[in-house]
Amino acid sequence: MAERGHRIDLILARTKGRYLDELPPTVRLVELHAPPAILAVPGLIREPRTLAALLPAMIRPGVAQVLGAIPALRRYLLNERPDAILAALDYANFAAIIARRLAGVPVRTIASVHNHMSSAAANAQRPHLRHVVPLARRLYPDADTVVCVSDGVASDLVASAGVPPALLTTIYNPVITPRIAELADAPIPHRWLQQDEVPVILGVGKLRRQKDFATLIRAFANVRKICPAHLIILGEGPERNQLKRLAHELGVADDVDLHGFDPNPYAFMSRASVFVLSSAWEGFGNVLVEAMACGCPVVSTDCPSGPGEILEHGRYGRLVPVGAADALAEAILSQLEAPSDGRAAARRAAEFTAAASAALYEGVLFPR
Repeated sequence: MAERGHRIDLILARTKGRYLDELPPTVRLVELHAPPAILAVPGLIREPRTLAALLPAMIRPGVAQVLGAIPALRRYLLNERPDAILAALDYANFAAIIARRLAGVPVRTIASVHNHMSSAAANAQRPHLRHVVPLARRLYPDADTVVCVSDGVASDLVASAGVPPALLTTIYNPVITPRIAELADAPIPHRWLQQDEVPVILGVGKLRRQKDFATLIRAFANVRKICPAHLIILGEGPERNQLKRLAHELGVADDVDLHGFDPNPYAFMSRASVFVLSSAWEGFGNVLVEAMACGCPVVSTDCPSGPGEILEHGRYGRLVPVGAADALAEAILSQLEAPSDGRAAARRAAEFTAAASAALYEGVLFPR
């Protein structure tokens, strides 16, 4: 968006994260120094119905800290008077909608939903996330537009939160940039990828329940009964020890590497034999597109939502039911024996470019 000539502020509740160094110099970073969420309560007194809806989430353990940024975001809107504001993820969306309402300024407010809401809420391990659906029902109709990262996310918002369909638009994630090809050609990142004799299966994502790497490890154990193979999983998260124990119990620990976070997964994707997305639910599934762009054959669960749309319901990669380790193993073995056309998948991935997404977001943010 900055390259298209817009002046951009990136507004963060707290300035932290692995990717801050990649922020373009033309983008101004604004930190709101969000205090604990409960300190935002005095500023919401003028909105008693909103406060009543938010309060159960604000007093729960692990509450989204971004709610504490509402007063600071209101001040930002009053002082800066931007043409439009784009928020991402549910509680940031709620904060932006409420701050615009409190500021009373005519700023176009766009919320963007990046996960399958009903699945995320049903499987929430943090109590405040269970309040997302009723808050969405109350607050999303006050946005100018709600961007969904897949048609499945949009359908779920209508069904689970009653968001009016006319308010929704689908814009797929801006996954592909010219830099991916360069990063994919980086030096070989792992000793298992330096040989061709033993196939390498790759998974990428946070080690948490949503990504269901336990099913991937069980599927891999079934694959290992048929042929030699290695499994690399890139990512960190709370399930690391649990997944390590599972690999030991299944007798495949020596062939499973929980490699941790790597800033360049593309070098792995370009050399892996098969990429597997084993998620129980998604909003879109960026890593699936990234692997396809790197020419890696893919297998995915047909989870809600995103993978079925990306793969056009099996045209560009195999889809299996969620949690079905046997079916996942069978699909992996099929890809190892007869890989799908990597060039066709790469052409499909090229449709999800940052440039194409930016153009669509521009139309939503600054309609003519």
